[in-house]
Amino acid sequence: MRLLIAATYFSPYSSGLSVYAYRLAKGLAGLGHEVVVLTSQYKAELSLEETRDGFRIVRVPVRLRLSKGVLMPTLPKSARVWTRWADAVNLHLPQFEALLLAHEAKRQRKPLLVTYHCDLNVQGGLIDRLAGWVTQSLGARVLAAADAIVQNSLDYAENSRQLRRHLQKTREVLTPVILTKADAASVREFKNRFGIADEDRVLGLAGRVAAEKGYEYLIEAMPRVLERFPTARVIHAGSWKGVVGEEEYQKRIEEMSRNLGDRWRSLGFLSDEDFRAFFGACDVLVFSSLNSTESFGIVQIEAMLQGAPVVATDMPGVRQPVLRTGFGRLVPPRDAEKLAEAICSVLEEGRNARPIPEAYLARFGCRETALSYQTILETLTHV
Repeated sequence: MRLLIAATYFSPYSSGLSVYAYRLAKGLAGLGHEVVVLTSQYKAELSLEETRDGFRIVRVPVRLRLSKGVLMPTLPKSARVWTRWADAVNLHLPQFEALLLAHEAKRQRKPLLVTYHCDLNVQGGLIDRLAGWVTQSLGARVLAAADAIVQNSLDYAENSRQLRRHLQKTREVLTPVILTKADAASVREFKNRFGIADEDRVLGLAGRVAAEKGYEYLIEAMPRVLERFPTARVIHAGSWKGVVGEEEYQKRIEEMSRNLGDRWRSLGFLSDEDFRAFFGACDVLVFSSLNSTESFGIVQIEAMLQGAPVVATDMPGVRQPVLRTGFGRLVPPRDAEKLAEAICSVLEEGRNARPIPEAYLARFGCRETALSYQTILETLTHV
């Protein structure tokens, strides 16, 4: 089968959506399918075409930017060419250009599978909010046109203002995760390299800096945590500087965290091997996201895999890993006091208070996700 996957941002850009799309493309290519990813050349230094892990990446030059969205005048031509080539089209929403791609798929009578990552909840100035509203409005029309929709959890779909209208064609497919465990030597080397002492209680943050992550509530919670655990420190792994559209939020978090000194540290973007060791070094992963822009959180599964319990906000989709495993705590969003209580409770119990939920985690393998997509695509294409 020949599959066209489209996403506004793709590797080397790192976000939950782009990581998901990459792992899906690799997984489907590993099953023997021909895969092309159509995406933006969001940085001028990126090549227009390349091949990785058995699939092809085609990047379309960007003329203008609107908030986090991009304008690509030559996209219609590329969409026609690659839709003609494909047996089916898979769009990853939110995506500003999704309606154009959906129309092309329908015009050429190609099955349209939409992977719906999240509702948008855009803050900021008028332009940012307008761009978010337009993207969400266009996305609603794409969902109506889709032959099938994939979401990480039916919990999120049932509570989504967009997906609840399309539950009859929505399928739950678990997010793809690389199920590799870090060994003790790798964790030890990681801690030594970054000056993490054995007595430190490591509160992990994972992912790019973005307003929906709610880092400010962890900063507000830290004085209470430090009262009970003076060696506690926050270690952040993920893109910090240069995240598209998040410059003001980055400055705000840097200013708020300044009083914490070395109790708050960002390591920047890490390799996959270091990312696994990072989770292995964490006593708890804090997942303090605030709104429906977050639909699940791949990092929760990656942390649990390395033995780190999770404190997460009690929101649709996001709550599922802790709810289904008991491997951590759930807290209300935007509640620094409850967040501090939950963190302290997990630290008091320790990492080994509960066994790692191996059976639950095994369902998130990249091959398992690719096989689920393959089944859906075979139904749509009548293979």
